Amino acid sequence: MRKRRYLVSALYHSLFETPQGIGAVVAGDAGLVEVFLPFGGISREEMESKMAGMYPAARNENPVTKTAAYLLKRYFAGESVKFTVTTDERGFTPFQAAVYEAVRRIPTGTVASYGEVARQIGRPRSSRAVGRAMADNPLPVIIPCHRVVGADGSLIGYSGEGGVYAKKWLLEMEQAELAEKTGR
Repeated sequence: MRKRRYLVSALYHSLFETPQGIGAVVAGDAGLVEVFLPFGGISREEMESKMAGMYPAARNENPVTKTAAYLLKRYFAGESVKFTVTTDERGFTPFQAAVYEAVRRIPTGTVASYGEVARQIGRPRSSRAVGRAMADNPLPVIIPCHRVVGADGSLIGYSGEGGVYAKKWLLEMEQAELAEKTGR
C-alpha cells in the first residue's frame, strides 16, 4: 500500500466510469496527487468512501481532476491519450522523480525492465529500488509503471488496483491500440 501524502493546499476529486469499473483522481492546488484505477470492482459509493477515508478534505472537482478523469476515461476506452495534466511531485524523493521521468518516456505499447530503467537513470545496480519506486507510484497510468517488467519480460510487481491482472490488461490494451495505429 502506498503511503498517504499530506498536502497543505485544498484537495479536490473526480470519479470516472469505465467499462472496467469506477476510478478516481485526487488533486491539490499544485496538481494531481493520486489516481485510483478502476479495477477494484467497487461501486461509486464504495469509491467515494475509500477516497473520503484517505483524503477526507477532498470534496469538489477542480479543472485538474476534471481533465484527468476525462483523459483516463478515454484511455480506458482504448483511445490514444496524451496525459498533459499537472502532477504534484513535491512528495517524490529525487530518486523517485528520476525513475518516474524515465518511466514516462517508455512509449505506449512497449516495456522496459527494472534494470533498464535503473541504467537509464545512471544507477545500474538499483533495479530493486526502481521496483520500490514503482510500488510507491501514486499516479499509475499517468506515470505508466505498468510498462516496467522483469528482466525476462515477466509481469511482476504491480501494486496498483487489480495487481498483475491489471498490468496485463493495460499492456494488452496499449499493444492493441499500437497495432491498430500501425496496421500490425
